[in-house]
Amino acid sequence: MFTEYRDLISSLKGNDAYFTRLFDQHNQLDQKIQNMENHIEPGTAVEIEVLKKEKLVLKDELYLHLKNLEAAA
Repeated sequence: MFTEYRDLISSLKGNDAYFTRLFDQHNQLDQKIQNMENHIEPGTAVEIEVLKKEKLVLKDELYLHLKNLEAAA
């Protein structure tokens, strides 16, 4: 995710509480979706779609935060 920001992401993880929280939430949702799709966890197609939409919102927030930090640099 966001390979063009790899270095910035590495420096933000653990140093930027807002970014770290969003990043962790995104990864947790991603894992939950994978588990549901692989039938490791129970979940309906509708539940999976809802989680995917939540994940996209988090991804948009992460991207916006990265873009704002890049512009401020």
